Amino acid sequence: MQAIRLIVGLGNPGQQYEFTRHNVGFWLLDQITRQLNTTLVEQKKFFGHTGLVTIDAKQIHLLRPNTFMNLSGQSVQSLCQFYKIQIHEMLVVHDELDLPCGAVRFKTGGGHGGHNGLRDIMSRLGNQRDFHRLRIGINHPGHASKVHGHVLSKPSAADQLAIQQAIHAALEHLPALCKGEMQAVMRQLHQKSTS
Repeated sequence: MQAIRLIVGLGNPGQQYEFTRHNVGFWLLDQITRQLNTTLVEQKKFFGHTGLVTIDAKQIHLLRPNTFMNLSGQSVQSLCQFYKIQIHEMLVVHDELDLPCGAVRFKTGGGHGGHNGLRDIMSRLGNQRDFHRLRIGINHPGHASKVHGHVLSKPSAADQLAIQQAIHAALEHLPALCKGEMQAVMRQLHQKSTS
């Protein structure tokens, strides 16, 4: 089993983006810190806010890049190099257009699917793709021309509730993910989504 040592939440810095769909990775990290009664501290050498938490007796680094989404890899690369974290020891949490609000999926590897945060992480890490992802559904606006405005807009009250429920579902499985129980989590999340 490959245990997780780093959880990266993707989003854009700044108050104007705080509650937008693109920031659901930040939302999940915020929920972790609230549950564990801790805070993330700005670390300029990592281009982001970081913290060290204990989840199911395992020490896990948390990272919220302060770069904009399309430069997320700069932050991830610097922290991974400093702490010698391998690609397979990283979990990236991000918004997913191809899933409805309320859905959460886990996967390992694959392409970036047009997600600029994932694209930059892969580029900075030598096009390695075998990191783990938690994908939080935000709905697709229906046409490619509407995607930019959609991800940078605030969800409706109903969609926000559904997204928060997806985040809670993801957090229930976090201890198992951190221990490396990837296949079990994938099965459980899939069963929830189809039941």
